[in-house]
Amino acid sequence: MASEWDWESGKGLLGIDDPAEWDAAFERGEQHLGTAAIGLAFQCSLDEASPRIVRAMQLPDRDQRGFAFTAAGTAARLNGELTPELYAALRAVGHRGVAETAVDDTLTFVPFRDLPPWFKWRKIASKVQDKLKTWRLEFTYAVSDAWKVLRGRR
Repeated sequence: MASEWDWESGKGLLGIDDPAEWDAAFERGEQHLGTAAIGLAFQCSLDEASPRIVRAMQLPDRDQRGFAFTAAGTAARLNGELTPELYAALRAVGHRGVAETAVDDTLTFVPFRDLPPWFKWRKIASKVQDKLKTWRLEFTYAVSDAWKVLRGRR
């Protein structure tokens, strides 16, 4: 049976809804597996998509790995949770590089009470960093405004 998916160009793979087709393509060494992982995140249950997304995070092609992390973020957005394997894969990479947006999506769309400890600490650290940046900017603007007033009186 011929595949209905265009693995060569990647066209239409965001609509893939068959995990077995993704597995077969992985075994054949097809291209665009990260793109197809996003499709699985949209079309399949979290339990079906999760192991494939984790495998796609290990792909040698950096762009396709990036799409796999996008799939993890998409799964967090759509389901409000991730599987322990996805949490572990995101934690292994950390809150930087290709995983940064996926971690941010997880921190945004998964309730705090449902996050594993490392993600809770990341959320707290992120909030503290945001508050410090806000205070720094407010201070900078206040100094700038004061300087303008003092220069205007001369």
